[in-house]
Amino acid sequence: MRRLEPILCAGIDRRQMLGASVRAVAVLWLAGGRAKADTFEAFLQGLWPSAQAAGVSRETFDAAIAGLAPDPSVSAKPRAQSEFTISIPAYLAGSVTNGRVARGRAVAAELAGPLGRAQSRHGVPSEIVVAILGVESNFGTAAGGSDALRVLASLAWKGHRAETFIEEFVAALVMLEKGYATREQLRGSWAGAMGQPQFMPSAYLKYAESDAGGGAPDIWRSRGDAVASIANFLAKSGWIAGLPAVVEVRLPQGFDYGAFDLDFARWRQLGVTRADGGALPSGGAASLYLPAGANGPAFLITDNFEVIRQYNTSDAYAMSVALLADRIAGREIPITPWPKVAPLPTADVKAMQQLLTERGFYRGTFDGKLGRASRNAIHAFQLSEGIQPADGFATKDVLARLRGR
Repeated sequence: MRRLEPILCAGIDRRQMLGASVRAVAVLWLAGGRAKADTFEAFLQGLWPSAQAAGVSRETFDAAIAGLAPDPSVSAKPRAQSEFTISIPAYLAGSVTNGRVARGRAVAAELAGPLGRAQSRHGVPSEIVVAILGVESNFGTAAGGSDALRVLASLAWKGHRAETFIEEFVAALVMLEKGYATREQLRGSWAGAMGQPQFMPSAYLKYAESDAGGGAPDIWRSRGDAVASIANFLAKSGWIAGLPAVVEVRLPQGFDYGAFDLDFARWRQLGVTRADGGALPSGGAASLYLPAGANGPAFLITDNFEVIRQYNTSDAYAMSVALLADRIAGREIPITPWPKVAPLPTADVKAMQQLLTERGFYRGTFDGKLGRASRNAIHAFQLSEGIQPADGFATKDVLARLRGR
């Protein structure tokens, strides 16, 4: 199955700015300049070379940073995102509600024109676009009111991904320089994501699109521009038209869990069927995903699932978008009920990742987040130990087995 690199906060094309030169300046500043910046103001002034390299005028720069003060509350928030700290069934219970489904269907009807145009241009189903709009900003009603420049500067100064946030801060300055937004419009979440689609500044520069085709896209006030921008984002991230992101399936009796990544043709040969009785897609690759273990719903996730993850790298997020979209479109999944599962504490997940690395099964970071790399490593360990079902699900029993208990 093809793997896509995360691009929501990626660099912007040369025509619109932030090339390698800006990134190089940011790296140099982090290596030496930040250490000499005793104050937030000194840190901001040290970002001028990056802004200048991106084509920002001194006038725009000075006006943007005037009176800017650090926000001490933002640096701890990335460690507490619910997508990574609660079980997927619990996350879905809060994000794919009957109320949100009903509201999504109403929004789909209200925005039939813009959604139809976006789907025609980009090949992304309307229900996927509406689901992202719902999860990101409650269909445009909760886009956040934080000062994006203040947030981004604070995260760049004290955050754990300083280089990324320096680039995003400079991208926001480019938006001001080019007249794409006013200083007052630069409002968003605690992480600097803005407007109804919750785009980072670099994503705005690369993907924001006007529904009407003229002027700067207004992702704050125009729902038409918001849905056009979401569809453009997904299309440019590799969306494959006509391919579902998630398919709920039934596994045959005696399934051996020997492989997780196969073509749909091979899944059919193994006796895997759709849970709703329909036909599996005729082509493409899919990965078996058991978010609550072998006792819960089974899914085949495709390359389009990975495209959704470019918005937010959490599997829980991608599942919530895919299942909400299905519900909005009238497809009731999952059919199989969720079992009660308790997520492992972050410390236990980190310990599991380290032990899997020592055994040669895992090559990722010890971040305490259970993504696809961790699932595949657990699956490989289970197969090596003869553990059945080898479902790739992180449990205390798997951790104990890794510890030799």
